[in-house]
Amino acid sequence: MGKKRTVKDIRLMKGGRQKITVLTAYDAPMAALLDQSGVDILMVGDSLGMVVLGLDSTVPVTMEQMLHHAAAVSRGRKSALVIADMPFGSYLVDLRETVNNGVRFLKEAGCDAVKLEGGETVCAEVCALVRAGVPVMGHLGVTPQTAGQLGGFKIQGKGLEAGRKMLADARALEEAGAFALVLECIPGSLAEVISRGVGIPTIGIGAGPHCDGQVLVTNDMFGLFEEFTPSFAKKYLNLAPRMKDAVSLFQEEVQSSMFPAPEHTFTTDEDYSSLLES
Repeated sequence: MGKKRTVKDIRLMKGGRQKITVLTAYDAPMAALLDQSGVDILMVGDSLGMVVLGLDSTVPVTMEQMLHHAAAVSRGRKSALVIADMPFGSYLVDLRETVNNGVRFLKEAGCDAVKLEGGETVCAEVCALVRAGVPVMGHLGVTPQTAGQLGGFKIQGKGLEAGRKMLADARALEEAGAFALVLECIPGSLAEVISRGVGIPTIGIGAGPHCDGQVLVTNDMFGLFEEFTPSFAKKYLNLAPRMKDAVSLFQEEVQSSMFPAPEHTFTTDEDYSSLLES
């Protein structure tokens, strides 16, 4: 574990031999574990709405919820860069409110940067945030906050015209001051073109191998959901059944008085049974 990473460090990894690794984190213990493993960026995604809070989408997630979880992640890390999603409704409403919300992630939650979804439509917000000293990561392709407008969680950028528009969006975000860009659920060949066509790092999720880095939702990577795993997510562990087995074993041992065993019990030479005679 080395020195704390900076936005400049991430920018310098563009096109390098070492690709950028990004994983989501929503609490301090997980942040510490991932940080100790050497992950470059911890992403406090508004995906916490679904994987932590039990919501149906990212849309209901509030600023206060994001700040709460982002602060926990910041406390858990030592080296990784921490980036938090600005939730739906916290930007694109008023530039002053956008900047104030972005500043809160740095001042109150200890984050290093924020992430916004959208292309040219959010460039004014990106410019305002960067001018205020808030580093910004962009996000193109499937944008969960507006997935309903895109027809759901479907591949974006299909066809030359859609690809041309996405490349223009990527370049506009770079011009506005974004230091990096997430590309989600787009054809790998388009992600390769965008990665070559901009001077800032691209982070892929369901965007093929040619991006400058990759991000996964930690809960998908660890196999904590049995109901659904996105086709682009690799399950490196399958913890859910193992956790259920552990719970079942715990129940059996409690019910049969096998747990707690002597090694789990504090002992003393005092004879407390005499208390019942007094």
